[in-house]
Amino acid sequence: MRMHAFRGGIHPSREKAPPSGMDSAREAASPALAAVFLAQGAGAPCKPLVKAGQRVLMGEKIGEPAGFVGAPIHSPVSGRVRGIETRPNAAGRSSEAIVVENDGLDERCEPLAPMENPLEAPVEALLARVREAGIVGMGGAGFPAHVKLAAPREKKVDTLLLNGAECEPYLSGDHCLMLAAAGDICLGARIAAYMTGAQAIRIGVEDNKPGAIAALRAAAQGTGVEVCPLRTRYPQGGEKQLIYALTGRRVPSGGLPMDVGCVVLNVATAHAICAAVKRGEVVLRRIVTVAGAVAVPANWYARIGTPIGDLIEACGGALPAAQRLILGGPMMGMAAFDLRTPIGKTTGGVLLLPAARRAETGGCIRCGRCVEACPMGLMPTRIAHYADKGMVEEAKAARAMDCVECGCCAYVCPAGLPLTQSIRAAKREIARRKR
Repeated sequence: MRMHAFRGGIHPSREKAPPSGMDSAREAASPALAAVFLAQGAGAPCKPLVKAGQRVLMGEKIGEPAGFVGAPIHSPVSGRVRGIETRPNAAGRSSEAIVVENDGLDERCEPLAPMENPLEAPVEALLARVREAGIVGMGGAGFPAHVKLAAPREKKVDTLLLNGAECEPYLSGDHCLMLAAAGDICLGARIAAYMTGAQAIRIGVEDNKPGAIAALRAAAQGTGVEVCPLRTRYPQGGEKQLIYALTGRRVPSGGLPMDVGCVVLNVATAHAICAAVKRGEVVLRRIVTVAGAVAVPANWYARIGTPIGDLIEACGGALPAAQRLILGGPMMGMAAFDLRTPIGKTTGGVLLLPAARRAETGGCIRCGRCVEACPMGLMPTRIAHYADKGMVEEAKAARAMDCVECGCCAYVCPAGLPLTQSIRAAKREIARRKR
């Protein structure tokens, strides 16, 4: 099929192909204290189902979402509940978490029953299984998977897309997963497509991952799943950019993928769906890339609730050059400040980076580089100007809410303007006024 090139985008300076030794993941040690956030993605925080002093088993449900938009949480270890405590989160604030003291026994609760012939099972049963397993968007958004897959009747979904682009520098966890579990990813995609009614299934993978493309194509033979190489360009993994690249369809301003007949999942989300349906597994761990200024960069299968400091120590510790701590990728990740911050379901990376090069911040020189780089066709400098002046309605009219916060504009700005941060502030104010 013909690939469509999205407009804009950049080539970040850091080499995106995984370095030697980063194409597989190792099992991280289970944490002595597992802190599981009550809020693990979009939707309201979970209501605790356990009390201090209570013994829990590995895989036991310890939190239940308050409404439909939410996913339950499970204990990643067996042990005693110490209580509900605050822990620093990836947004630089503190959130409530259930803290479990690990007894080191890993005693498991009764798993969910595997579902035979999932492509013939009732859709309602499959959606219930995805919800019960606590699956959210593992690519970073954290939207509950059962909500995304429950397409309204008025929305006709014909195409399911899997995002295997992993376009952020440093990160290679999805690449590891595609190499190690291509069969499960393809089956998870087929189950998800069955739930949505989609007839076409396409997996987009950037062409700097030939091994992953080959593994997926081998697993997809005879299944109807199409593996599509994509040109390496950031943010190729953006939802709207991926839809255009694989289908030629453009999501309208303020619209959702379902408005153009698509549902988009990360490859790790598809893998989790397969594990929940085929083996009855709930979400207890994920692959996390630990890279940058550490002694030995590595990918880890880390339990949810593991402090990021534990993973850094497992990599031999930080190097003297480490000055910044980022959760996620360097382009869209969030700065962290505390090594006690626990891994969540959406934590794909822990990066230690050197001090940022500080450009002399000046006024806009009207070079147009931000406009050229913006994959959404916006005028970032204009929106940022409105944001800095408190002109919220003007920022809204300039389509601030269409910004995907990819960071391309700030990356290319020769004046060193914090364009992405200004636009993000405008979006928050627009959303606050709407509420």
